[in-house]
Amino acid sequence: MAKRRKKYADLVSKHVANPRHIRGIFNYCDRWCERCPMTSRCSVFAINQEHYPHPGARDEDNERFWEKLSEVFQGTLEMIREDAERRKIRLDPADLEAFAAEERQRHSAVKEHECPRAAKRYGDMMDAWFKSAKPLFEERRVALESQARMQLPGADPGREAARLKDAVEVVQYYQLQIRVKLMRAVDGLLEEESEPPTDYPKDSDGSAKVSLIGIDRSISAWSEMRLQFPDQGDEVLDILLQLDRLRRKVEQTFPDARSFVRPGFDDQPTKRA
Repeated sequence: MAKRRKKYADLVSKHVANPRHIRGIFNYCDRWCERCPMTSRCSVFAINQEHYPHPGARDEDNERFWEKLSEVFQGTLEMIREDAERRKIRLDPADLEAFAAEERQRHSAVKEHECPRAAKRYGDMMDAWFKSAKPLFEERRVALESQARMQLPGADPGREAARLKDAVEVVQYYQLQIRVKLMRAVDGLLEEESEPPTDYPKDSDGSAKVSLIGIDRSISAWSEMRLQFPDQGDEVLDILLQLDRLRRKVEQTFPDARSFVRPGFDDQPTKRA
């Protein structure tokens, strides 16, 4: 175990020290590495690529993935214990239980906050729409295949199919992440309320900005869905209205979120070197 832990620590140190990697770029990204223009500047991406070299190791259903993840967890746990001993920090069970009770109380407050609740409402509306729209996707597929066979002038069914696929991927990817990022933002906001004010950018604003980016992209994707399924105009509009209400509520709760500068994404060109 000690040997594996050292190997992982050396791997982390190597990539963190790489001058090409932007410090902290992974803190406020959307974790969609497949569509990220900055993976070559991210130490976490490089660590994962090297630590999980086999494609199957990144599959959540693959036993090897969980074995690797367990190694990381055990190694991290040991480092925490050793660091606590070195700094003479006593991990008292009673203190840990009091801390856990406080965390549970705050987690409950986070879940009941209007922003995460509105995000959950959006997610529920989205689930209901996709469940009812299954026949529509089949009809759309048949229609696009028919257009391709007829080779109608001015029609580009391949492009339409690609746009629909992209729109579906976007709304499905951000569906849960919007709420997760908002819960982190609200949790940070509650924590910051008990701390003295500083001039440093707030983590809550950074998390809120990531959620706003997901909301913005989801609004664009749902607009494309509305074009693809004109008969669903009213139903999709209801979802868009919910997203817009959520967007405005987040901007009201975190007024500085839009101006938060995310390392690597907002403070320099995103073109890959």
